[in-house]
Amino acid sequence: MADTPDQITLTKSQTRRQADAEGFSPWPALIALCVGFFMILVDSTIVSVATPDIISSLHSDINDVVWVTSAYLLAYAVPLLITGRLGDRYGPKNVYLVGLAIFTLASLWCGLTGSIGTLIVARVFQGLGAALLAPQTMSVITRIFPAERRGQAMGFWGAVAGVATLAGPILGGVLVDQLSWEWIFFINVPVGVIGFGLAMWLVPSLPVHSHRFDWLGVGLSGVGMFLLVFGIQEGHEYHWGTITGIISVPLLIVLGVLVLAGFVVWQRFNKAEPLVPLVLFTDRNFSLANVGISVVGFVITAMVFPFMLYAQAVRGLTPTRAALLLVPMALVTLLLSPVVGKLVDRYHPSLIAGFGLTCLCVAVAWLGYILRPGTHIWALLLPMVVLGLANAFMWAPLSVTATRMLPPQNAGAGAGVYNTTRQVGAVLGSAAIASLMESRLTSHFGARGAALSGGAQTPGKSLPAAVQSGFARAMGESLYLPALLAVVAIVAVAFFTNPHARRGAHAARGSSAASTRAGAGSADRTPAHIAT
Repeated sequence: MADTPDQITLTKSQTRRQADAEGFSPWPALIALCVGFFMILVDSTIVSVATPDIISSLHSDINDVVWVTSAYLLAYAVPLLITGRLGDRYGPKNVYLVGLAIFTLASLWCGLTGSIGTLIVARVFQGLGAALLAPQTMSVITRIFPAERRGQAMGFWGAVAGVATLAGPILGGVLVDQLSWEWIFFINVPVGVIGFGLAMWLVPSLPVHSHRFDWLGVGLSGVGMFLLVFGIQEGHEYHWGTITGIISVPLLIVLGVLVLAGFVVWQRFNKAEPLVPLVLFTDRNFSLANVGISVVGFVITAMVFPFMLYAQAVRGLTPTRAALLLVPMALVTLLLSPVVGKLVDRYHPSLIAGFGLTCLCVAVAWLGYILRPGTHIWALLLPMVVLGLANAFMWAPLSVTATRMLPPQNAGAGAGVYNTTRQVGAVLGSAAIASLMESRLTSHFGARGAALSGGAQTPGKSLPAAVQSGFARAMGESLYLPALLAVVAIVAVAFFTNPHARRGAHAARGSSAASTRAGAGSADRTPAHIAT
């Protein structure tokens, strides 16, 4: 019978003594991996600030520029199930380096492009590079950190994820204001080169696992994910109706769900080598953590858009100054995430994740309540601090709990599923909040609501005073849906089992197995918890 991750990890004292003796520390590898991870998350949001400049420079319109972001998110989200498995087959370091190289070269292409069509194509390649890179970070963490120290690692990883999502608008505003829109892509080139060198040097080459590739599964998952994500992401653009001829948004979404259902059935009956082993979902914590992270992706994505529109259209702030309102959230996340990581290694994840998700629910509802024309800026910063608490207390316990009991040969597949659910949640959040904002604006202004939404996108120019109150209320009311949805995640994490109790049961068996292996002797210098 195959060892569980915690059997392989041995005991805490044995692992640390052996790692110290062999001179292996996983932290430099984690830092190197997070360079690329930070870049791809920043690029999910950085383009929004540069939209007016891209329209002017490339002589395009808002509908074309929307595709600059949509193309990236589609190419990023659709292949994640596949790219996670590639890491298991060819080694996470190798797949990470290929993804980072593609992403960096595509960034250079984006900056050099002279037309909107070419920019969209280059963004597709950026997204593909990001899809190759993203699951490998979690997979490597799962395999090189012993279970009792994985919370600290995931705390750091979660801080990077939380801050990167918020840094996009801030960094984009500075680069566009001081240089030009091309530099939101050019900046990735030196960072990508440095990240590539660090990963080559610091990330260990982990043992690969022989897998026969499930080509039918690849096709079904790719087609199903594309239909579903495209339908959800572009539904608002087509008013949830006809796209062309007989093709409609509801048809694409239904077909996507049916194809993905067929994919699940195929995975169930594929006895050879399924792309996503359904045994992953027999771990209750893995399944519940995926519910939690999909809700987090939904809420964080849905929260930012109406808040940014309020800050710019009602308060008259430039995109850069509006983005600076997110700084307290980023600072609190950075400061507390390492501390939370240590707590995850000691306490029940339901308590930690539940606290973080409760903070998320409270902060988003609080923002919705106070978005008014006369609200003081300092009053807006207080819920941002609570959102920082939420970020710090959500990411680490969810990711650690999802991956703690994954067998090493399925680490990539598990990371791919986890990243996919997060990204699909974000796409759902984007689509839902766009429809909800339009609905609330129509409720307050009737047919003029859609026109107000378009006028609100003029940088640094506030709406007329006569409509500011209604617009602010519409933005605030739209935040109640993501706040309510956070309750679903709170309920889900309440049913986590205690992984520390399970680990204790495995540790005794792991110690016995370790003694047997130690007696046999070995020339392998790979630390015990990653020698799989």
